[in-house]
Amino acid sequence: MARVKVRTGMPSVALGKAEFARRVRRRFYDPAFKSVEQEIERIIEVAWDGYNDSRKAPRAKPAGKDHADPSHRLSVEWSEASRAIKRAERQQKSRSSKSRILLINGSARSDQTCPGEMSKSFRLVKIAQRVFARERDLEVELLDLSHLASEYGRNIHPCKACVSTAMPLCHWPCSCYPNHSLGHHNDWMNEIYPMWVAAHGVMIVTPVNWYQVPGGLKAMIDRLVCADGGNPDSTSTGGKDARKAKDLEMKGWDYPRHLAGRAFSVVVHGDATGTETLRRLLVDYEPYATSYDALDRDRAFQEETRNAARALIAAVKLLRQRKLAQPGARLCDVRPK
Repeated sequence: MARVKVRTGMPSVALGKAEFARRVRRRFYDPAFKSVEQEIERIIEVAWDGYNDSRKAPRAKPAGKDHADPSHRLSVEWSEASRAIKRAERQQKSRSSKSRILLINGSARSDQTCPGEMSKSFRLVKIAQRVFARERDLEVELLDLSHLASEYGRNIHPCKACVSTAMPLCHWPCSCYPNHSLGHHNDWMNEIYPMWVAAHGVMIVTPVNWYQVPGGLKAMIDRLVCADGGNPDSTSTGGKDARKAKDLEMKGWDYPRHLAGRAFSVVVHGDATGTETLRRLLVDYEPYATSYDALDRDRAFQEETRNAARALIAAVKLLRQRKLAQPGARLCDVRPK
């Protein structure tokens, strides 16, 4: 087996207590917090102790007999997320369960905050939802990523690319968050993973934002990297021990496909696209303020959204009847991941 090396050497990001306290105080910028100044001071002291002691997962329990290292202390939050995923997987695989669609609004726009107008993606989502509603024995779960920008405490923290160190270091579900010592909490992904797992079909409706998908959708997709080859037993790598993960991969990693066997449908739209010529952007420009009128007139695109929903319904039906053709089912995966 090849000898592995863990590369380190980036400069320290540790904060001194004064800077740490200054950053914590930013959460209490509202003058109304002046009335609880002493309580804030005590909170800062407790938070500093957790930061200084690197208490990423302050509530943990021994993993137990079903893990590679039964004595390893697992985060209670990670264990709960893992159990939720397993429950969702049992539900998804049950022949008696209803077919389930996960419908995702990828836009960050919302009329509940600035800009004060609903997104066109949300309108298209509602069009698809009405198509799904006409089907018997079909459940639809809506994941509205606009809540990241409009709802208090909704976060999808960035992927740390553990997979680039070694695939077994990328845990299923992601164990990078929450990290309470760094204030990386309220991570929505622990609720989102079971939504994907429970679904038989997934439909994503998204706009093009400056040549790319919106940041919230991109963050979710990045954090779903663990669904394709991710390690379901974080004790096998001693938590986040890079050397153990590299050794485990070099011994041979099976790259479990945690979301295999699902059907997908995607609707992408934009007021101005990132792939058209400069002439199109300069000459055929339509004001954003009236772009809703364009969607109203574009009956064909609305019907394409309905068609995407209908095609997904047909695929899920065939999938559940085990009649959906899988051309690559007998192919050997010569280069996993």
